[in-house]
Amino acid sequence: MNNQKIFIITGRSGSGKSTAIGVLEDAGYYCVDNMPVALLPKFLELPIQGDSNMAGLAFVMDLREKEFLARYPKIFQSLRTKGYELNIVFLEASEEVLLQRYSQTRRHHPLNHGRSLIDSIRAEEAQLRELRDASHHIIDSSKTNVHQLRVLLVDIVHQGKTTEPLRVNVMSFGFKHGVPYDADLIIDVRFLPNPYFVPNLAPLNGENEAVRDFVFNQPTTHEFLMKYLDLLDYLIPLYEKEGKAYLTLAVGCTGGQHRSVVIARAVYEHLNHPDKLIGIKHRDIGR
Repeated sequence: MNNQKIFIITGRSGSGKSTAIGVLEDAGYYCVDNMPVALLPKFLELPIQGDSNMAGLAFVMDLREKEFLARYPKIFQSLRTKGYELNIVFLEASEEVLLQRYSQTRRHHPLNHGRSLIDSIRAEEAQLRELRDASHHIIDSSKTNVHQLRVLLVDIVHQGKTTEPLRVNVMSFGFKHGVPYDADLIIDVRFLPNPYFVPNLAPLNGENEAVRDFVFNQPTTHEFLMKYLDLLDYLIPLYEKEGKAYLTLAVGCTGGQHRSVVIARAVYEHLNHPDKLIGIKHRDIGR
């Protein structure tokens, strides 16, 4: 019996299969786009199956492969007999939406062999009807944006299992050195009194106890930190639910030496728990 979870992403062209495979990749799955169905049994015999850090396998299969519809029933049934758990996710969208998407991307439909675009879309719908009926999950992406589609897919991927923890990176930086391009949330702590203007603290940095004491001895610091940490405690579970894989929290002051370092360290210590993946980086502390 093989316990490796396998997702087959399929459906109508233009319905969001590329987004789906990206969600699965972020969730720790080994992903292959446009996988020939005849190669699937051999692929599943590869040593990659034994990778304990891999959540599972995901393959996009659709009508880009001419033999897909003729071959998949026998191959899928054979794999299930061998103990493989295949989960078919079928994506679709309305004719109107598919026409709009194709007009925006200027891509050719895979069944565009002397047909108009609308005829190609309708021919694909008819050919995929049996596969759609056999699918475990059907997602209509007509009225969903990319983020909403991700939420739907994450719910399917993590059904009955623990979700992959969100990786949070806390970063201190100095505004005079530029805002970090990879930051998701930026908080400016330049409103706090600056240790730089205290002669004996200026040469030190925010990892020094004297600098930390100076920053935390300010009444504003405690009130601000309480409100900011409450906000993070509210937001981070929502990011996890949305399926976000990485979150960078940037804390900035003027030079990135004192205030931002102290606050970033406090944020890190608040968030750092054994079941969380939290890192900290002081980008400009050595400048």
